[in-house]
Amino acid sequence: MKKGKKQLLLLVMALLALALLFAACAPAANDATDDDAQQEEQNAEEQQEQQETEPQVNARVQEIENELMEQIGEMPQFNGGENLGALVISLTNPYWVGMKEAYEAAAEQYGVNIEVMSAPTEGDKQSQLETLQAMALKDYDAIVFSPIEPFNLLPGIVACNENGIPVINLGPGINVDGLTDMGGHLDGRLTVDFAQQGEMAATDIVARIGSGKVAIIQGISGAAQSEGRTEGAKKVFEATDGVEVVSVQPADWDSTTAYNVAADLIQTHPDLKAIFCCNDVMALAASQALMDAGAKDGVLIYGVDGTEEAKAAIKAGTMDGSITYPASAYAKAAVVMLLKLAQGMDMGDAVYCPLDAINTDNVAEFDGYK
Repeated sequence: MKKGKKQLLLLVMALLALALLFAACAPAANDATDDDAQQEEQNAEEQQEQQETEPQVNARVQEIENELMEQIGEMPQFNGGENLGALVISLTNPYWVGMKEAYEAAAEQYGVNIEVMSAPTEGDKQSQLETLQAMALKDYDAIVFSPIEPFNLLPGIVACNENGIPVINLGPGINVDGLTDMGGHLDGRLTVDFAQQGEMAATDIVARIGSGKVAIIQGISGAAQSEGRTEGAKKVFEATDGVEVVSVQPADWDSTTAYNVAADLIQTHPDLKAIFCCNDVMALAASQALMDAGAKDGVLIYGVDGTEEAKAAIKAGTMDGSITYPASAYAKAAVVMLLKLAQGMDMGDAVYCPLDAINTDNVAEFDGYK
């Protein structure tokens, strides 16, 4: 009996030791709870960081995109890998840099390829034509182009027609009568109302100054966007009692020229109340000229395009307004139209992109508006 009791006691002790060993190795309930809480906190932080780094879609941009797609109508097939071409004016202008990026983003979204070309400068009409003529010899399924002025690309468009490449005119218009006389044609048109841009800028300016002297700095003489914006602004200014247009001068989309024009204007008209520039590049330069002369206070500077640089200047108070539309939606519409043409579908009437006015009161609403 004594032997049996001894063996039983040893067995009990062994089991007890084993139980103690398991208890020591097993994680405490509080430790497990703490680990779960830490993991949840880490996941929440990672999710917040991801949301902060992901671009937020501006509600107005989505609204404009929807309106453009409604105008376009029936949708093409996507993710077909078509080869598309785009010819912009010049990558010396931040607006066209933004359009290049928007074209590429839209092409990636829709599962196609796009090659974006440009002229070296905003005034190099011959180089832009030669680029389009070279593009006409490549295997593009469709091409979208924006001309420097109404006539410079006409022979290139005809070359595209002859080689069976559908073409869309985006933005500044070509001279349709001249193209018809050469035996050419467009397959689609996507643009904005340039006169409306000028009208919107002038209306905003008049609402803020009430009366006084104003000036207009144009782009290249004869360029559709420059002429349209100028005429739209003049229409509003001249129809407003107490507002006098004292100067309309071209600066060829060039910042240095615009700087010099603005510097001369404020010397000649020290009581000037506003300058409307036909794009943001010139508006930023005009603003700098007035600041350097110590004359910016009390003078409004408006541009067109709503570039990121212009929005930053409006937030800082060194520029006062710009007329804009989102490049992302504009480029998406262009790519969809190109695909329709590449797939043998027709594009009927011209498609127009809606416009918005940015000023110092509402600029915060345009965060994420690209």
